[in-house]
Amino acid sequence: MSVVLAKTNEISREEWLKQRQKGIGGSDAAAILGINPWRSPIQVYMEKIGEIDPPPENEAMYWGTRLEEVVAEEFSKRTGLKIRRRNAILQHPGHPWMIANVDRLIVGKKEGLECKTTNEFAKGEWEGDEVPAPYLIQCQHYMAVTGYDAWWIAVLIGGNKFVYKKINRDEELIEYIIEAEKAFWENHVVPRVPPGFDGSDASAELLKKLYPEAEPESETELPGEACRLVEALDKINAELKELEELKKEYENTLKAMLGEFERGIAGDRIVTWKTVESKRLDTKRFRKDHPELFEEYAKTTKYRRFQIS
Repeated sequence: MSVVLAKTNEISREEWLKQRQKGIGGSDAAAILGINPWRSPIQVYMEKIGEIDPPPENEAMYWGTRLEEVVAEEFSKRTGLKIRRRNAILQHPGHPWMIANVDRLIVGKKEGLECKTTNEFAKGEWEGDEVPAPYLIQCQHYMAVTGYDAWWIAVLIGGNKFVYKKINRDEELIEYIIEAEKAFWENHVVPRVPPGFDGSDASAELLKKLYPEAEPESETELPGEACRLVEALDKINAELKELEELKKEYENTLKAMLGEFERGIAGDRIVTWKTVESKRLDTKRFRKDHPELFEEYAKTTKYRRFQIS
């Protein structure tokens, strides 16, 4: 049985964010395990120690919150299950660093409900019995915190398709999640030892935010591991170059087979080589002919270019 860390209907958003720093939540779990495409372990770590703020609310997050009630009501209508809010941040009784801010609980059952919205492009992830891995981990995390037997997940896809599924408690997976979160909390957050950056887009974006500009003409001696990484990158780049050349060779061979035909059949695949027209602004000519207008509308952007020489 979980305990109440804080009552969310009695605190401000700022206080709510501070309470979230006291443990690992359901939306953090998948990131820690390295299967969240939008967040990385290092990003979760930085948030927990207060070095960076959680991502600001974007359009998708805004509408997800606004439509949560709609999704919850539709789930109740279709299943006949009564639901209720749990206005609290819950905490695992034995692992205080495991917390949960759940959407809804099912009345009369040891079950909960997670409400989601997503776009049309993600509909393939919800076909059949499939549940995207980050959400599966999130729901198992909630079951670990609450001790519940199952968790429902309901999702509105593209604004016009409604899907709901039941996820049963998986003790083996829950044990794995607990051990991973424990290691993250005790080995990184508590001693303030950051995990390494990984190859995710989330890590790349975080690095841009942390170090947006370089100090001009500054220089530092990199640790010994840097030499190994540079050599590994040289090897990878050489292999990528070979693969890119091979890719172009195969593409050119297929183009030669097509000749003047736009489309060709290769077994159960279709190969196309279409004529496409596009118009682009000739910036060099525009700058030459209309220098004042160019300067007026030109936008200066800054970024850091990574290079090994």
